[in-house]
Amino acid sequence: MKKLSLFFAVMFAMTGIIKADEGMWLPMFVERLNYVDMEKMGLQLTPEELYSINNSSLKDAIVGLSNGSKPRGFFCTGEIVSTNSLLFTNHHCGYSSIAALSTVEHDYLNEGFWAKNFDEELPAEGVSASFLVRMEDVTEEIFSVVNDTMDFMERNSAIKKKIKEIEESASEDGKLNPVIKGFFEGNEYYMFVYKTYTDVRLVGTAPQSIGKFGGDTDNWMWPRHTCDFSVFRVYADENGEPAEYSANNKPLTPKHHLPISLDGVKENDFTMIWGFPGTTERYMTSFGINYNVDYFYPIVYEVFKAETDVMDKYMMIDKAVNINYADTKAGLANTWKNFEGQMKMLRKNKVAERKAELENNFLNWVEQDENRKAEYGEVLPALEEMYKELSNEAGLLYFPNFLSQLNPLAVATEFMSYLSVASDKETSKEEKAEAANSLKELDVDAMFEGLDPRVEHDMFIEVLKIYSRQFETEQLPESLQKMLKKYKGDWNLLGEAVCSSMFSNPEEIKALIENPNVKKIAKDPAMTLLLGLVEQISGIIPAYQMANMIIAENDHLFVKGLREFYAETQPDKVLYPDANSTLRMSYGSVKDYQPADAISYDYVCTANGILEKYIPGDFEFDSPKRLIDLIEARDFGQYADENGELITCFLSTNDITGGNSGSPIMNGKGELIGLAFDGNWEAMSGDVNFEPNLQRTINVDIRYVLFIIDKLSGATNLIDELDIRKSMPEPIRTEECVME
Repeated sequence: MKKLSLFFAVMFAMTGIIKADEGMWLPMFVERLNYVDMEKMGLQLTPEELYSINNSSLKDAIVGLSNGSKPRGFFCTGEIVSTNSLLFTNHHCGYSSIAALSTVEHDYLNEGFWAKNFDEELPAEGVSASFLVRMEDVTEEIFSVVNDTMDFMERNSAIKKKIKEIEESASEDGKLNPVIKGFFEGNEYYMFVYKTYTDVRLVGTAPQSIGKFGGDTDNWMWPRHTCDFSVFRVYADENGEPAEYSANNKPLTPKHHLPISLDGVKENDFTMIWGFPGTTERYMTSFGINYNVDYFYPIVYEVFKAETDVMDKYMMIDKAVNINYADTKAGLANTWKNFEGQMKMLRKNKVAERKAELENNFLNWVEQDENRKAEYGEVLPALEEMYKELSNEAGLLYFPNFLSQLNPLAVATEFMSYLSVASDKETSKEEKAEAANSLKELDVDAMFEGLDPRVEHDMFIEVLKIYSRQFETEQLPESLQKMLKKYKGDWNLLGEAVCSSMFSNPEEIKALIENPNVKKIAKDPAMTLLLGLVEQISGIIPAYQMANMIIAENDHLFVKGLREFYAETQPDKVLYPDANSTLRMSYGSVKDYQPADAISYDYVCTANGILEKYIPGDFEFDSPKRLIDLIEARDFGQYADENGELITCFLSTNDITGGNSGSPIMNGKGELIGLAFDGNWEAMSGDVNFEPNLQRTINVDIRYVLFIIDKLSGATNLIDELDIRKSMPEPIRTEECVME
């Protein structure tokens, strides 16, 4: 028998004292860790029905969505809801595919799309759907190649080599996609073996005025009235195996699909969510939190907010721009608002202060034992020093980097290698010719596809303004000082010169590729600025990389020590691993919350809120007239609750994060009751520290989803595919009559 890992052994011993709500749990351990607790809360399925390797189980209906055929992580989650592998996920998860398939003539993003049969379904190019086959503990195998004499880099190198070896062995000659991930900052390792299908097709979507109702304003906010869903289907070859897109492929016959309940939710109802949460940092130190809040997040927020503001301006007036920039803008906007929320709530909820208190307790425990002092005594001081070093260099690194990612600098980057080779006197004619030929591999049309010159110009100017405010002239590299002097110290003139660069013009670039001119490239204002930015950051990159390596090494030691600390001082405390884009289960209940004094939020929202928020023609709060008419007529059909209301969204206490978007939220019978799509604003600190009194998952009610598919869109062919269930009402009890 293999020796149990510390993670398994500790958790196995503590099955009776697990706290509900908090934690993203590995399904492999559900029977030993979570089942008794879940059953008490309302779970009606057996452990084997939840997770089984050999038999059909709930895990087989959960899908990781990613880009590419060999995913190492997932951007969203989906769930199989029919015997023909119909897949539900969020609208914002399908957003990129919907936008890519949209044109001015067929504007699926703004007008919606519903396939009436298999032949009308549209290929979602690049999207793949992965099903978990099995997971297993490989910690012992991984650690067999490391020893105490290795330094951190040697240890990591040996581990990476072993991971590659194990993954290749488990792939079955490429039929499966094994992925090994580290847990507890590299103190545990588990392998996840997936079967990945690359033929995924768009089946249906509501217009974004429904799927994204409320836009950035409502993002992470409650109450919520967004019907955040889209519908796809997974296809396979005639043998049910993964295959590239082909007209001959057939809908995959899944091992399991989720039935759907129309019963709705009541407060305190049991809920569980399965999915692929991306990243949490529950073991981050106070030093890391302060660095993010004070330095990193503000920089990203400022730049990304400026870029999306420019996009918004043109998207509102130009339909083509709206379509072409929709996906990019959505990603940037989501990031800046996320970082804004984290900045505010990490401070408000005093997370760094609470972490610092834990760290002091940990240090006191370390000081009580010489062996502990030798192993862990310098861990926290090292982390403090390295984060201080990063703080000093944050602006110097990130502002030039963000500027260099914008056109025309991003285009100029493609010519840097050629310029370096061609301008080097030591380079042979053959090498120069080879470098020139490599330019012909550039797809110039693809580089500019979907880009609007007005948007690109204004974004660059706005970010350049931000960059110019960060540094005094004398702080700039000499090359940038000379450039600025050329334009009389006027950043606006410099910016306009860069925007007029030949790297902004596809035809000039094509001509340059056919006849490369070193002097012309070197003197171009975009290239001059780019080289100056590279010079500015190149000097600090080695120190930055070293600081991050030291942080990683000491994070590993801190978590290792922290587990020992808790095992000794709080033996009843269960530690769970951070999210890392592997299949997890969370469980909790339907519940309201009170975010502040005298404020109390209900656990459900109704369609009445759509009428209250509705602003005709507004970028965020417009709605289709037919939807407004149906709501005003209260024509909800079978999707109304017992009071005749249409519930749009509801709250639960489940622990989720990014990557869980699209995850199924289920009742105790394993029936689908909604789709998880967001967290709440007041708990934006939740990725670093779970907030039980505040943290809620926002879910779109499945009845609202079906209402949109059925009553609004008339896609009854999809309704007919589903296993829809509704409990019979309780009989009316009357007193027994006695004949006299």
